[in-house]
Amino acid sequence: MKKVLFIDRDGTMILETDDFKIETMEKVVFYPEVFYWLGRIVREFDFELVLVTNQDGLGTDDFPHEPFYTTHRFIMNTFAGERIFFAEECIDPHYPHDNKDTRKPGTGMLKKYMNNPEYDLANSFVIGDRITDVQLAKNLGARAFWLNDGRALGGTEVKDSRETLAAYVAVESRKWEDIYNYLIENRTGVL
Repeated sequence: MKKVLFIDRDGTMILETDDFKIETMEKVVFYPEVFYWLGRIVREFDFELVLVTNQDGLGTDDFPHEPFYTTHRFIMNTFAGERIFFAEECIDPHYPHDNKDTRKPGTGMLKKYMNNPEYDLANSFVIGDRITDVQLAKNLGARAFWLNDGRALGGTEVKDSRETLAAYVAVESRKWEDIYNYLIENRTGVL
């Protein structure tokens, strides 16, 4: 069975901005050491990578498709240039008030991975910077690597208490190195 790393984009692969919108290349700053540590994870472990990101209002006048997609392709091509390839890119454009199950922490974009004997979600992980990423891990039956910057962004979309979600956090850190070290330490054991 395949194990998956469901990876958030903003705040995880690239640094988050103060306006929470990365629509131009001028705003792109890659997360410190992400290429080194994610590259090692890709080379040393057998995970399928899936990008899972909320992009509030994408396609509206306030957040048009271009230049967002030009910038997004630049980000993804840069990772591919480092031999870090994503099997799928799941981008949800809805606002929280739209109440769509495709928006994280909903699992609507990830149905093909659920109840599918090809995938081992119990030994898969969500990597993200928001509490909604931890909630997504719980909703998938996976665990989370929480790159918590202290803001715990997510609000009303999180249905479980922080105490309940703590059981789904494998690592809470600001460093990709800590994710790699957890995987090394737990390589032969049950995650």
